[in-house]
Amino acid sequence: MQIVIIGSGNVAYHLARALVENKLLPVQIFGRNERELRYISEELNIPYSTKNLVDSDIYLICVSDHAVEDVSKIITKKNCLVAHTSGSLPMEVLKGEYRKASFYPLQTFSRSKVLDYSKIPFFIEAEDEKDMSILSELATRVSKNVMESTYEKRKYIHLTAVFACNFVNHLFSRAKEISDSQEIPFDYFLPLIDETVQKIHEIEPKSAQTGPAVRNDRRILKLHEQLLTDESLEIYKTMNHSIQKMYEL
Repeated sequence: MQIVIIGSGNVAYHLARALVENKLLPVQIFGRNERELRYISEELNIPYSTKNLVDSDIYLICVSDHAVEDVSKIITKKNCLVAHTSGSLPMEVLKGEYRKASFYPLQTFSRSKVLDYSKIPFFIEAEDEKDMSILSELATRVSKNVMESTYEKRKYIHLTAVFACNFVNHLFSRAKEISDSQEIPFDYFLPLIDETVQKIHEIEPKSAQTGPAVRNDRRILKLHEQLLTDESLEIYKTMNHSIQKMYEL
């Protein structure tokens, strides 16, 4: 099973690393950013190119969503299997005379963060059962959590991920702005953050909710609003309104 990875960003790096760690060495990593490709190539011992795309059985397109369609057009080999790694695009965005698929790893990827790939869920979709079996075999070599998914389902998976990851991380950034403004080390809040995240491994998020909004403590809510300005105040009001509506307060 020959595999080519197209892309040089965080997803491409981690997917390449996951394959290498599981003895599935890609035959090439291809892209435009030679500096990043060289870095990946030297670390993982994968040949790279910015000009010549080699023949392969499988091509995994790991680029930003807006570039997937254009990148898919450079693959001219017929009857190969081409999969993008986007959570929000249909297979039909791939333009070529080849078999089309989706190979979506549900994780936030940063180059410097070491990951346990066996825990990362992979959501796969293909045009026929044979290709689904190929993708399933590939994914299960890397992860213990592999699930078939339609595009309609995958859209909601990606939406859930935005709420659970991107929005939460933005709130961390806003929280750090407040602590920095008062010269309070943000590290002091890490045990609270860790406990909050760990708790939902054991308790439903709705049951784990605490804080002044769910208690309907109007005095504290008003006090906090007086301490905030601009975007953070709007976020605070919106979040508290959402909490109170969920608990019908």
